[in-house]
Amino acid sequence: MQKHQASTNEEMLRSGNYWQLARKLCIPAILIMLVTVLYHMADVFFIGQTGDPNKVAAVSLASPMFSILSGLGVLLGNGGCTAISLALGRGEYERIKKISAFAVWGAILIGFVFAAVVLLLMQGVCGLLGTDSNTQAFTQEYLRVIAIGAPVIMLTNVVPALIRADGSTTDSMIGNMIGTVLNIVLDPVLIPIMGVSGAAVATVTANVVGLMYYAYFLRTKGKIYAVHPKYISLKKDVVWTVISLGLPLSISTILGSVSGAVANNLMMQYGSVAVAGQSVASRIGQMVSMTVMGVCMGMQPAISFNYSARNLKRLTEILKKTTCLAVVVGTVLSALCLIFRDQLLNAFLNNPEVLDIGRICLLASIVIGPFFGFYQICTTYLQASGKSKQAIIVSLLEKGLVYIPMLFIMNWLFHLYGIVFAGTVTTVISAVVALIFCYKDYRKELKDHATDW
Repeated sequence: MQKHQASTNEEMLRSGNYWQLARKLCIPAILIMLVTVLYHMADVFFIGQTGDPNKVAAVSLASPMFSILSGLGVLLGNGGCTAISLALGRGEYERIKKISAFAVWGAILIGFVFAAVVLLLMQGVCGLLGTDSNTQAFTQEYLRVIAIGAPVIMLTNVVPALIRADGSTTDSMIGNMIGTVLNIVLDPVLIPIMGVSGAAVATVTANVVGLMYYAYFLRTKGKIYAVHPKYISLKKDVVWTVISLGLPLSISTILGSVSGAVANNLMMQYGSVAVAGQSVASRIGQMVSMTVMGVCMGMQPAISFNYSARNLKRLTEILKKTTCLAVVVGTVLSALCLIFRDQLLNAFLNNPEVLDIGRICLLASIVIGPFFGFYQICTTYLQASGKSKQAIIVSLLEKGLVYIPMLFIMNWLFHLYGIVFAGTVTTVISAVVALIFCYKDYRKELKDHATDW
């Protein structure tokens, strides 16, 4: 039965109708991405109901550490997904078991190391995040619980990414949805009792339940994967393949955390209200960017599979149609957020000062929707085709090489709103450069390997 299912998935990747394939791969991937946003949005929403901007600011200040944990999960999860997809295209099923076992146990190890570092160095970590006397205690409350749950959070980032590799995106989505629903149910129950730490407890508990579903999937359906320690391989062709393929998106995520901490530090000079406004607006803006990312990352297994199988015609079709889909989705969602921005902002925190700042922050977050589609498909293509070095360079553009200097330049020139629009300017620049870079690389690939396809 499992063999038949795998063959059906592979046939869909190889020659299935594009729009049916997109529906199968992209919709679950989009929902998974939105689940990530909803986790954070739920925390901000229910904490916002307390009416305390300092608590909202504290969650925002702590979010870079949560993003670093997610970035480490992406390193093994997305890297493992791409490596498995490439191996699947070549029919290397024994290699798939080694890759999946390494990714799972690596996630557990990293989770425990992260927990130890954060718990032992809590004061220093909070200082780096930019906390002040009003937000430090709340930030510590939140981080302490997240650190304790770090191994589970790592696994719930890694395992769903791995099982997307053979097209099992629906099962990947189900586990995420279970966790999201539970998180949203627990937030209004725990936050009034436990405060900020209640939001973190809800998040960790939801991750535990989601992980239980993934364990069930691996035991009953995911027969091509393996988690038993006997399959762990530390050979270079397994370890380096997973890490190198996961590095582009992982670096982007972690650098985004570092950049977020830098932005928060700069924003704190304008007060916790400014940080709260930016926090709420960025959560809404993430609905657009993460949906676009879901479109592109959802198609990653298909891109990897057909690149590895040397199916040029199919690969080109997927790249062209996915680019159009990503740009259209980003544009439409940005327009909707712009039209309903006041209603969206008021839903989180009904504070006139926060609303005034939030309007501008939200505008800056959503106007980049169309450009983000171009940027994300470039990153996805490079990573899916195994060009890790080029993908890392493109990822560095938006989150590090351009964004951090832009933060300081824009702050110097335009103060608070300079910081707000630094990300907008960075994404436009990065999208243009990435598009040029990928176009040249793709044309070179066609020329160099025309006879192989």
